[in-house]
Amino acid sequence: MGGWVLIAIVAIVVWGVLQFNKQHNRHVEIDSEDRDALLEAQRERDELRERVQVLERIVTDENTPDAKKTQQLAHEIENLRLSENKPRTKTTEDMSE
Repeated sequence: MGGWVLIAIVAIVVWGVLQFNKQHNRHVEIDSEDRDALLEAQRERDELRERVQVLERIVTDENTPDAKKTQQLAHEIENLRLSENKPRTKTTEDMSE
């Protein structure tokens, strides 16, 4: 083998190693940039899990006897509020005045 062939082979190998390192470093940069986005997504996932747990608790708690009493009281209170907002009609007591 001539000297030029050996130089060409070494140049190709060096070029390949440089390209490999360049690609590897590019992936490392992307990973470090995406780390913040990944952490944010994990935080959001955890918050959503907590919300789902609260909703599950609300749904299951509404079926207990105490919850039904609470709902009945809330319904009665709402009916009282609605009756207070309605304009009063004159009663026989009001007409006698």
